[in-house]
Amino acid sequence: MKTKKFFMVLVALFMGSQMAIFAQGKKEGKMDRKQFGQEQMQKMQCNQLINALALDDAETAKFKPVYTKYMEEMRAVRDMNPRAPRSTLTDAEVEQVIKARFAQSRKMLDIREKYYNEFRKFLSPKQIQKMYNMEKRIGDKMRKEMGKRQGMKKNNNSNSRR
Repeated sequence: MKTKKFFMVLVALFMGSQMAIFAQGKKEGKMDRKQFGQEQMQKMQCNQLINALALDDAETAKFKPVYTKYMEEMRAVRDMNPRAPRSTLTDAEVEQVIKARFAQSRKMLDIREKYYNEFRKFLSPKQIQKMYNMEKRIGDKMRKEMGKRQGMKKNNNSNSRR
């Protein structure tokens, strides 16, 4: 009888510890997923470009830090103008948004020109053009994926309201 009670307590403790371990694992997984974000995407994009441009070790060593700075500056400029709900803006606010986008586009062009000269020190014009084309394709692919995910969220939200 005592061994049966002891065995039951042991099983209960074991199951309780397993539940605690699994619960902690899920939280850590969520943190990892959030940390995967922009920095990891930037590294993946950089590695894709290195492979596509067929850079050797010396070119890769020059490319990575320059490309990282380039992407950081571009992201900072992209994040300058948050999106506002279109339907609630007045004409004056819409005009401000348009002018802010013009300024943003100028800054992005300035950054691209600045880094073109940096990339040109170790890449050919054809390689730089290929890099720009790949950046556009990657950006389009990401926007398409985000659109799908947002569509799924809208569908899930509308389905859950029924």
